[in-house]
Amino acid sequence: MSHKLSILIVDDEPRIRLALEYNLRQDGFEVFAAKDGFEGLNMAMENRPDLILLDWMMPEMTGIEVLRKLKMDERTRDIPVFMCTAKSTIGDVDRGYNVGADYYITKPFDVWKLGDLLREKYTAAKK
Repeated sequence: MSHKLSILIVDDEPRIRLALEYNLRQDGFEVFAAKDGFEGLNMAMENRPDLILLDWMMPEMTGIEVLRKLKMDERTRDIPVFMCTAKSTIGDVDRGYNVGADYYITKPFDVWKLGDLLREKYTAAKK
């Protein structure tokens, strides 16, 4: 890849957000992080990341609501969005894909393998 992939993490849980930020930076990504859906939408518009990692369960605006808004806006609709959440029933996964998620990662996951997974799935989502 010719440039550093930029990732926006949107997660209300500080420990998860910080762990993801740290590990993804160590793995060579440019990382932005938002603590809630409102901040995530603003950062997506402002920074236009290559990929968004989006938690589902957040207060005030859920990840599904954020995803819906991202996919309805011409400025952000083409950014691949990977749901990164503990919501893992078949219905949850189907709903995420139906709203526009490009990939679905269920928590807990191996944070040390995340960078490779993101590169692989980002390449597939952009085809």
